[in-house]
Amino acid sequence: MSFNNVRASFTFVKRLMFCQMALIFCSSIYCQTKRAFLIGISEYPHKSEERWGIIHGANDIDILTGTLKKQGFKITKLTNRSATASNIRKGLNSFISSCKAGDMVYLHFSCHGQPVEDLDGDEADGWDESIIPYDALKKPIPGKYEGKNHILDDELNVFFGKIRQKVGVSGFVCVVIDACHSGGMDRGDEVFLRGTDSGFSLSNKRYVPRMDTRSNIPVKPVKGWSDVCMLEACRAYQSNYEIKQNGTFYGPLSFYINQVLQQHQLSSDIDWTEKVKKQMADNPRLAKQNMVIQTEECCCCLVPS
Repeated sequence: MSFNNVRASFTFVKRLMFCQMALIFCSSIYCQTKRAFLIGISEYPHKSEERWGIIHGANDIDILTGTLKKQGFKITKLTNRSATASNIRKGLNSFISSCKAGDMVYLHFSCHGQPVEDLDGDEADGWDESIIPYDALKKPIPGKYEGKNHILDDELNVFFGKIRQKVGVSGFVCVVIDACHSGGMDRGDEVFLRGTDSGFSLSNKRYVPRMDTRSNIPVKPVKGWSDVCMLEACRAYQSNYEIKQNGTFYGPLSFYINQVLQQHQLSSDIDWTEKVKKQMADNPRLAKQNMVIQTEECCCCLVPS
């Protein structure tokens, strides 16, 4: 074989190896499927003592849908009347079934939140946290409603764990909760709060929020599961105030996430979340609330329930 033929063969092998490496890199990074599951509720049923305050969670989903689509996300969403407890649970189970190894997943909840009396003893402060679907009532009604439509953090963590396990170590999961478990009804002109001062308790237990002042909280890593980043609009004892931009109300966390993602790709490099935190901190209207980041990259020492 001539020298030129040997050199050509060597060049061919190098190119083949490069192509194989490129395909592997593409399949794990650039060719991953991006999936988003978005929930936003503005219009809760209005029924005397069961009434939830007016908020604008569906507006958050409107702006995020376009931004995430531009980044290549496949969108599943439930808003207002469609965001019942049953539909959210069915939707999450279906979403989990669609997830594959290596996927990037974004989950978003813009709605009311409420503390619920812990009945299984796994909460140090005696309260679970919950998101409020369209058909969850604010107060227990003996014989009629005892909390079945509240979706507790225990249940959500099972869903999140299944997704992290499904997408694996090459995937990534981001969870955003633009709600809160303090606050109350709207107070004053054009002031809208997400959440309630009243805990949901079958024994009439009084809710006292826990005073955890940390803004960065670590999540315990699980072998074989993806990394996760969870963003919350405020600390447990704070209120989540909506903000008005160009005549429209939004959840502050949702609005600033959307602002940042218009300039940055959503990725497992969570530097972009610090930009969201800074923009919220720079807004004087949000001086009484602090965004919370929960991730495996934090240096604190609390594992979410």
